[in-house]
Amino acid sequence: MISIKIKICGITSIDDAKMAVDLGVDMLGFNFYAQSPRYLSFQQAEEIIRQIPTFVDTVAVFVNPSPTELKCVVEKGFFNWIQLHGDETPEFCRTLNWTNARIIKAIRVQSADDIRKADTYPVDAILLDAFDKTLYGGTGKTFDWALVGNLYRRIFLAGGITPDNIVQALERDVYCIDVCSGIESEPGKKDPQKMRLLFENIRRATGWRAAQRTT
Repeated sequence: MISIKIKICGITSIDDAKMAVDLGVDMLGFNFYAQSPRYLSFQQAEEIIRQIPTFVDTVAVFVNPSPTELKCVVEKGFFNWIQLHGDETPEFCRTLNWTNARIIKAIRVQSADDIRKADTYPVDAILLDAFDKTLYGGTGKTFDWALVGNLYRRIFLAGGITPDNIVQALERDVYCIDVCSGIESEPGKKDPQKMRLLFENIRRATGWRAAQRTT
């Protein structure tokens, strides 16, 4: 059984969500950043979440949210995780002790100095993504995964992960692999063939088999 979790982010449709579940995904990410091409409203996300099994974790993705914006979404109780993918500070993260959801802080990596920032964040997990001057993720870019090293906390590895490099990503021995643009036909629309190939390559590399799952 594979020990590394698989997260598919940028889910915008029930068809994509159900396919990911059937293939064996562990987590689904829903983007509430209005400037993202993968944005959807809470009502749209709720409609999807109500149709997937509860054993699949759900992640609410925000970029520089206000406390009010966070509470309006998270207090509904549909999300296991909050992902902060902007310029949120450690101090801001400390103010989130009102929620039972686990907190993921994304760090855009240019060098080892960026990764060392992980120790300053009082969160449940760190997501390491490729740096871009203007975009907060979903860029299709990778960074030097050798920089990850041995961080003694939950690490989500993101940034340009595709069916072609998923095996190399799995070799980093992180907590979770986060895939978004690498299995899309266009931003916000998953490509069924790419998604199947991603999970086929995971199974070949790990000997893992997805259980037969129904919604």
